[in-house]
Amino acid sequence: MQVSETVDFSHEDRKSIYEYIEDSDDPVAAGDVRESLRLDPGGFRHHVAILKRDGLVTEVGNELRATFEGSDETDEEQFDAGGLTFTIRPAIETDRSGLVGVIRQVAGGKTYTVAESVADIIDHEETVVQQSPVRSRMFFVATVNDEVVGWIHLESPELEKLSHTAELTLGVLEEYQGHGIGGHLLDRGLDWADEKGYEKLYNSIPSTNEEAVEFFEAHGGEVEAVRENHYTYDGEYIDEVMLALEP
Repeated sequence: MQVSETVDFSHEDRKSIYEYIEDSDDPVAAGDVRESLRLDPGGFRHHVAILKRDGLVTEVGNELRATFEGSDETDEEQFDAGGLTFTIRPAIETDRSGLVGVIRQVAGGKTYTVAESVADIIDHEETVVQQSPVRSRMFFVATVNDEVVGWIHLESPELEKLSHTAELTLGVLEEYQGHGIGGHLLDRGLDWADEKGYEKLYNSIPSTNEEAVEFFEAHGGEVEAVRENHYTYDGEYIDEVMLALEP
């Protein structure tokens, strides 16, 4: 099966560009792709930039080749705990629907407000992972039989004064808890943050999500602040607990 059959492209021209490149066994000149598809230069470069950012295309010189970054087995870690085998790896674009579904299921059951907003964002943006001078977002997923069952998300703010910090969310489907998946996800996220030079990570959780607060405290997190009556659920005011971790 071709990769283009598994990826949900948000623009037909982008899909056409990728399929043209994917169908070639050898790198193809960017100009040849644009002329063959009769696309305007500005739109073509925009779509190629997104394909490159998504890890679907690499460009060397003026030649394009279809790739699928993030699926390299060297980026995968496999674990076996309590008879359950699971994999921790960077998220790729084909994880989008599974990732959104898992986040919403976990967030809906635990009133994890920040995670809910993350699910809304990636459900509508063009790429899951973003790396740019002003914004950095990374997801790692836990999978069982290639199905997403958990995630860790890290995102740095756009403000230069806060560039040494990042916000994180993390969750595992209830039926897969108790196997150490959350701890392995957190370790992977902390390693990534350390490599990127982040000095402090934050996670904001409603105080009613006691299990999540206990999890982060057990893994080195410290409560730095409590914002009283920060959320309202079913007419009740709930505090927000802000936990900090150092990579």
